Amino acid sequence: MKNHGVMRNYYVLPCCLLLLNLCVELVSYKAKVVGDPYVRVLVIMGMVLVGGSLVGFVVAPAIAALVGTLHRSSRRSAGGLGEILFLVVLGAAVFWLYYRVYILGPASVLPVEWQNPVIRR
Repeated sequence: MKNHGVMRNYYVLPCCLLLLNLCVELVSYKAKVVGDPYVRVLVIMGMVLVGGSLVGFVVAPAIAALVGTLHRSSRRSAGGLGEILFLVVLGAAVFWLYYRVYILGPASVLPVEWQNPVIRR
């Protein structure tokens, strides 16, 4: 069980923090539709507080529980292969999301209905 805590501290929690950073990028992107700068700041703060709470209290424990389950079952059946595969997939997914957001823009990871309207000048 000690390995589970190490895995959470050194891999799962940083991945969740990276995902939270991506959420902040998406919130900043969506907040651009709010015209008033004071209201925009309040919207960003509110959305980041909700997102941070969601990541801290729901996503991180869920990923940690999944890693714990994979760790126990993989140790019994296939050594550490299941856990390693999960961690590789998690890292690849976070990398892919970062690539899409920072190279192609935040709209590339959002459904079409959630994208900001194009403002033509």
